[in-house]
Amino acid sequence: MRRWTTSGMLGVVSVAACLAAVGCTQPKVTRVGSVVGIRPEKIDEYKELHANTWPEIRQMIEACNIRNYSIYLGETEPGTWYLFSYFEYVGDDMAADFAKMAADPKTQEWWSHCEPCQLPVPTRQKDEKIWHTMEEVFHQD
Repeated sequence: MRRWTTSGMLGVVSVAACLAAVGCTQPKVTRVGSVVGIRPEKIDEYKELHANTWPEIRQMIEACNIRNYSIYLGETEPGTWYLFSYFEYVGDDMAADFAKMAADPKTQEWWSHCEPCQLPVPTRQKDEKIWHTMEEVFHQD
């Protein structure tokens, strides 16, 4: 087991201060969870789409400062299926990055395949097209 000495701790603090001074700090992370229904007859199609996600879509996700992106499938009641999405946004202007993604022709084409599989939840907000953003109530790094 490593014991931290005062000089060791000062070294860690000094390195952190040095990195911060030259702009090497950890990026601010915004965690986003959202939910949407999925048509049971479209589950296999949706899974196949995402098993073979187009390279341009993966590149756009990265270019729009989205990291650690996952989509989960679950049945909440017999025959009632939902998709849960989680990602981390590490950019400085989420609205601009999301507008960039929405304006991308290849992304629009991708969405034209995905959206017919999805069912918006009744509680979504007026400004939410398909996916409904959820409130984070707990997080532990």
